Amino acid sequence: MFKTISPEALTDNPFKLIGKDWLLVTACTRETDSNGEIRTGRVNTMTASWGGLGVLWNKPVATIYLRPSRYTKEIIDSTDRFSLSVLPQKFKTALDYCGSHSGRTVNKLKEAKLDVEYMNGTPWIAQARLVLFCQKLYAQEFSPYSFVEERLCKQNYRNDDFHTMYIGEIVKVMIDKR
Repeated sequence: MFKTISPEALTDNPFKLIGKDWLLVTACTRETDSNGEIRTGRVNTMTASWGGLGVLWNKPVATIYLRPSRYTKEIIDSTDRFSLSVLPQKFKTALDYCGSHSGRTVNKLKEAKLDVEYMNGTPWIAQARLVLFCQKLYAQEFSPYSFVEERLCKQNYRNDDFHTMYIGEIVKVMIDKR
Protein backbone atom coordinates (compact mmCIF):
# COMPACT_ATOMS: atom_id res chain seq x y z
CA MET A 1 0.00 0.00 0.00
CA PHE A 2 1.48 3.31 -1.07
CA LYS A 3 1.24 6.57 0.77
CA THR A 4 1.91 9.97 -0.78
CA ILE A 5 4.43 12.10 1.12
CA SER A 6 6.03 15.45 0.45
CA PRO A 7 9.57 15.46 -0.98
CA GLU A 8 10.72 17.12 2.26
CA ALA A 9 9.48 14.08 4.22
CA LEU A 10 11.99 11.74 2.54
CA THR A 11 14.29 10.15 5.11
CA ASP A 12 16.50 8.11 2.77
CA ASN A 13 20.15 9.11 2.47
CA PRO A 14 20.41 10.31 -1.17
CA PHE A 15 23.99 9.05 -1.52
CA LYS A 16 22.95 5.51 -0.56
CA LEU A 17 19.64 5.76 -2.39
CA ILE A 18 21.22 6.64 -5.74
CA GLY A 19 24.78 5.34 -5.52
CA LYS A 20 24.19 2.03 -3.71
CA ASP A 21 20.48 1.12 -3.97
CA TRP A 22 20.18 2.43 -7.55
CA LEU A 23 17.14 3.81 -9.31
CA LEU A 24 15.02 2.67 -12.20
CA VAL A 25 14.38 5.58 -14.55
CA THR A 26 11.10 4.84 -16.30
CA ALA A 27 9.30 6.71 -19.06
CA CYS A 28 7.05 6.05 -22.00
CA THR A 29 6.42 7.50 -25.40
CA ARG A 30 3.17 9.35 -25.94
CA GLU A 31 1.02 8.95 -29.00
CA THR A 32 -1.94 10.98 -30.18
CA ASP A 33 -4.79 8.98 -31.66
CA SER A 34 -7.12 10.09 -34.48
CA ASN A 35 -9.43 11.79 -31.94
CA GLY A 36 -6.58 13.89 -30.53
CA GLU A 37 -6.44 11.83 -27.33
CA ILE A 38 -2.98 11.29 -25.87
CA ARG A 39 -2.18 7.67 -25.12
CA THR A 40 0.85 6.11 -23.51
CA GLY A 41 3.10 4.18 -25.84
CA ARG A 42 6.19 2.06 -25.37
CA VAL A 43 7.55 1.93 -21.82
CA ASN A 44 11.22 1.52 -21.04
CA THR A 45 13.27 1.54 -17.88
CA MET A 46 16.96 1.65 -17.10
CA THR A 47 19.11 1.38 -14.01
CA ALA A 48 20.81 4.56 -12.87
CA SER A 49 23.42 5.03 -10.17
CA TRP A 50 24.32 8.64 -10.97
CA GLY A 51 21.98 11.41 -9.95
CA GLY A 52 21.02 13.81 -7.27
CA LEU A 53 18.20 15.21 -5.15
CA GLY A 54 17.92 18.77 -3.97
CA VAL A 55 16.35 22.16 -4.46
CA LEU A 56 16.70 24.29 -7.58
CA TRP A 57 14.60 27.22 -8.78
CA ASN A 58 12.72 26.97 -5.45
CA LYS A 59 11.49 23.50 -6.40
CA PRO A 60 12.32 20.01 -5.13
CA VAL A 61 14.25 18.36 -7.97
CA ALA A 62 15.88 15.13 -9.06
CA THR A 63 18.79 15.14 -11.46
CA ILE A 64 19.60 12.17 -13.68
CA TYR A 65 22.28 11.61 -16.30
CA LEU A 66 21.74 9.53 -19.44
CA ARG A 67 24.20 8.54 -22.16
CA PRO A 68 23.20 9.07 -25.81
CA SER A 69 23.25 5.31 -26.49
CA ARG A 70 20.47 4.58 -24.00
CA TYR A 71 17.01 3.88 -25.37
CA THR A 72 15.47 5.48 -22.28
CA LYS A 73 17.16 8.74 -23.29
CA GLU A 74 15.28 8.72 -26.59
CA ILE A 75 12.02 8.30 -24.73
CA ILE A 76 12.76 10.97 -22.12
CA ASP A 77 13.75 13.36 -24.90
CA SER A 78 10.29 12.86 -26.41
CA THR A 79 8.26 13.31 -23.22
CA ASP A 80 8.07 15.70 -20.30
CA ARG A 81 7.56 13.18 -17.48
CA PHE A 82 9.46 10.28 -15.94
CA SER A 83 9.60 8.35 -12.69
CA LEU A 84 12.42 7.20 -10.45
CA SER A 85 11.67 3.94 -8.65
CA VAL A 86 13.74 2.56 -5.79
CA LEU A 87 13.33 -1.18 -5.35
CA PRO A 88 14.02 -3.32 -2.27
CA GLN A 89 17.40 -5.11 -2.18
CA LYS A 90 15.83 -8.42 -3.24
CA PHE A 91 15.43 -6.95 -6.75
CA LYS A 92 19.17 -6.35 -7.31
CA THR A 93 19.23 -9.00 -10.07
CA ALA A 94 16.40 -7.19 -11.88
CA LEU A 95 18.29 -3.91 -11.50
CA ASP A 96 21.43 -5.52 -12.94
CA TYR A 97 19.42 -6.83 -15.88
CA CYS A 98 17.78 -3.47 -16.59
CA GLY A 99 21.19 -1.81 -16.53
CA SER A 100 22.87 -4.23 -18.91
CA HIS A 101 20.24 -4.85 -21.62
CA SER A 102 18.72 -2.51 -24.17
CA GLY A 103 15.00 -1.86 -24.39
CA ARG A 104 15.43 -1.49 -28.15
CA THR A 105 15.94 -5.23 -28.50
CA VAL A 106 14.25 -6.82 -25.50
CA ASN A 107 11.29 -6.14 -23.21
CA LYS A 108 13.35 -5.55 -20.07
CA LEU A 109 10.35 -5.29 -17.80
CA LYS A 110 9.05 -8.69 -18.85
CA GLU A 111 12.48 -10.33 -18.68
CA ALA A 112 13.23 -8.80 -15.25
CA LYS A 113 9.74 -9.79 -14.01
CA LEU A 114 8.82 -6.21 -13.12
CA ASP A 115 5.32 -4.76 -13.33
CA VAL A 116 4.41 -1.30 -14.55
CA GLU A 117 1.72 0.92 -13.09
CA TYR A 118 0.72 4.41 -14.24
CA MET A 119 0.15 7.62 -12.33
CA ASN A 120 -1.50 10.23 -14.57
CA GLY A 121 0.12 8.63 -17.62
CA THR A 122 3.59 8.33 -16.08
CA PRO A 123 4.84 4.73 -15.73
CA TRP A 124 6.46 3.48 -12.54
CA ILE A 125 7.62 0.13 -11.21
CA ALA A 126 5.02 -1.58 -9.00
CA GLN A 127 7.64 -3.45 -6.92
CA ALA A 128 9.19 -0.15 -5.78
CA ARG A 129 9.49 0.87 -2.16
CA LEU A 130 9.79 4.54 -3.15
CA VAL A 131 8.75 6.39 -6.31
CA LEU A 132 9.55 9.95 -7.36
CA PHE A 133 7.40 11.36 -10.17
CA CYS A 134 9.20 14.05 -12.11
CA GLN A 135 8.24 16.78 -14.56
CA LYS A 136 11.17 17.52 -16.86
CA LEU A 137 12.38 21.12 -16.43
CA TYR A 138 15.79 21.18 -18.11
CA ALA A 139 18.10 19.09 -20.26
CA GLN A 140 21.67 19.77 -21.33
CA GLU A 141 24.46 17.63 -22.75
CA PHE A 142 27.79 17.70 -20.96
CA SER A 143 30.52 19.55 -22.82
CA PRO A 144 34.16 18.45 -22.81
CA TYR A 145 35.10 22.13 -22.55
CA SER A 146 33.27 22.59 -19.26
CA PHE A 147 35.28 20.09 -17.23
CA VAL A 148 37.52 21.75 -14.67
CA GLU A 149 39.26 18.40 -14.00
CA GLU A 150 40.24 17.07 -17.43
CA ARG A 151 40.99 13.71 -15.80
CA LEU A 152 37.26 13.16 -15.15
CA CYS A 153 36.47 13.77 -18.79
CA LYS A 154 39.18 11.39 -19.99
CA GLN A 155 38.20 8.66 -17.49
CA ASN A 156 34.47 8.76 -18.14
CA TYR A 157 34.12 9.78 -21.79
CA ARG A 158 36.76 7.94 -23.80
CA ASN A 159 34.22 7.55 -26.63
CA ASP A 160 32.88 11.12 -26.45
CA ASP A 161 29.53 9.69 -25.31
CA PHE A 162 28.70 12.58 -23.01
CA HIS A 163 25.74 12.27 -20.67
CA THR A 164 22.76 14.55 -20.95
CA MET A 165 21.74 15.99 -17.60
CA TYR A 166 18.01 16.10 -16.91
CA ILE A 167 16.52 18.08 -14.07
CA GLY A 168 13.00 17.13 -13.11
CA GLU A 169 10.72 18.76 -10.59
CA ILE A 170 9.58 16.15 -8.08
CA VAL A 171 5.81 16.55 -8.35
CA LYS A 172 4.80 13.52 -6.29
CA VAL A 173 6.46 11.03 -3.94
CA MET A 174 4.98 7.67 -3.03
CA ILE A 175 6.37 5.38 -0.38
CA ASP A 176 5.39 1.76 0.27
CA LYS A 177 3.98 1.51 3.78
CA ARG A 178 3.64 -2.30 3.89
